[in-house]
Amino acid sequence: MKKILFTLLVCLGLTSNAMAKEWKTVRFMVEGAYPPFNWTSEDGELVGFDVDLANALCEELQVKCVIGKQDWDGIIPALLARKSDAIIAAMTITPAREKKVAFTEPYALVPQRFVMSKDREIDPSEAGMDGIVVGVQRATVGDQYLSHAYPDIELRRYNTFDEAFTDLINGRLDTVFGGAIGLRSGFLDTDQGKDFHFTGPAYSEPKWFGKGVGIAVRKQDKDLQALLNKGLAALIANGKHKSIASKYFPYDIYNVESM
Repeated sequence: MKKILFTLLVCLGLTSNAMAKEWKTVRFMVEGAYPPFNWTSEDGELVGFDVDLANALCEELQVKCVIGKQDWDGIIPALLARKSDAIIAAMTITPAREKKVAFTEPYALVPQRFVMSKDREIDPSEAGMDGIVVGVQRATVGDQYLSHAYPDIELRRYNTFDEAFTDLINGRLDTVFGGAIGLRSGFLDTDQGKDFHFTGPAYSEPKWFGKGVGIAVRKQDKDLQALLNKGLAALIANGKHKSIASKYFPYDIYNVESM
């Protein structure tokens, strides 16, 4: 019996080792429409902080890097369908998402803000939000929070923030709600956003807005999660993370107050 038990344990150990995948290629997925984290250039190239960080991770970990593009509302289903190995797309780590996927440690913190024309201020009280038309990107933490906090407001959902910005400029929205970094770089710091500003408080409660931005992987790919965490820790320690971030952000992306 002892011999049989020993043989079974050895076989289980060998099976476990055999199942541990050696990652030689990592297929990252971005949205390609959320600057400065990731967007598509005029010549169709995927660029941005997430893209540079993915390439730096692959270089650090000595693996081949493949970066593809997927619409936001289909990005987790695509991961679960094995169309990619990891999502690096400014995705906030939330309890709801952690039920579906696993995350690395955060590589950025992103508070949520309202954007409105400079001649107006948001009143976030329930009475103050009465009659306000708010634009959000579909299936984001902002969408989920506003749906819960203000169930009676008129909430318009968009596939991309660019679509929401167009409606805000043309007066079809009163305000847009989303991640402060994307709203600033993708709108407020552009010519189109010169007549608009942040208004109201910055929202960063972990219950709704998560622990920060992380890289998502399938729950069963714990070896990839550990590998990416190892790479992120190395990039932070050697200063490459900060160097890459400084190309896109004039503030510390680990410090909410600096935004």
